[in-house]
Amino acid sequence: MRGFVVKLRVSLLPWRHRARSGQLSFLRHFSNKNIKRATAGFSRIVARLSSGPVYRAKFQDGLMAMVKEVKTFPQGKDAFYKEVQLLGHLHHCHLVGLRGFSTGRERFLVFEYTEKGSLKEHLADPLKTPLNWKTRLQIATGVAAALEYLYFFCNPPIYHVSISSSNVLLDDNFNAKLSDVGLLGSCGNHMGKSHPLCSRECMDQESRNIIFQLGVLILELITGQPSEEDGTDIVQWVQDSNFLRSMHKMVDPDLGHTYDSIELRTLLTVARLCTKTDGNPKFSVQQILWYLQRKAE
Repeated sequence: MRGFVVKLRVSLLPWRHRARSGQLSFLRHFSNKNIKRATAGFSRIVARLSSGPVYRAKFQDGLMAMVKEVKTFPQGKDAFYKEVQLLGHLHHCHLVGLRGFSTGRERFLVFEYTEKGSLKEHLADPLKTPLNWKTRLQIATGVAAALEYLYFFCNPPIYHVSISSSNVLLDDNFNAKLSDVGLLGSCGNHMGKSHPLCSRECMDQESRNIIFQLGVLILELITGQPSEEDGTDIVQWVQDSNFLRSMHKMVDPDLGHTYDSIELRTLLTVARLCTKTDGNPKFSVQQILWYLQRKAE
């Protein structure tokens, strides 16, 4: 499940105007006019992320893509170009690939198109084909593999990742692809270990957030329920000392009896440890990936 890994070397030195076009020559540059036409006047909204809306786009040359509007970059114009440079150098089978960008009065990032939409759609829409147990394990494994790549094979490490069923996208073979990745972290600074504005405390907090979100995603895959919907909080449930007694009642009905009870119990225990809010996470991303890979294979 682990994608091909490329060691990244991304410079965070200030950009000069002349360097921008050269550094981004491997990416396609779209005009705002082309973006507007391809998204039918920004009417094809497929998701709303914290950074802005995401549109489905079809360009005149036949390219299908997803277009993400970038609303704000606190550090100004150079921060946008750094983000584009970084995303353009990320290559992993479980990350949505950047295809191009658009600058001007409005800024957009253009990503590869994923045929099956979001994981949330497949868990919530009764008209979608239910995901079987093996596919759900593979989705969790893919997300963990992407996190391992971002943490341990990127220089600087990428800590700003948002994990939810809404921004885990699925390709035609139901391979998971993370779609909300970048340099900007919740501390408002560029997240790299060499960056002077990024403290160890801030990076540790980002890491804890990611482990927690991964635990929630595993719970969503098991139960088919988003957290805190219809009064059922799956995180609160799994933290209850007697949660194992009711685990079969919480399993997504779409799974029927196709899942392995031992795997279910162990996976719920992993999710429980990931979503504990007291102290540091009990697992690292690499430990979670190692366990999921063994089960998925």
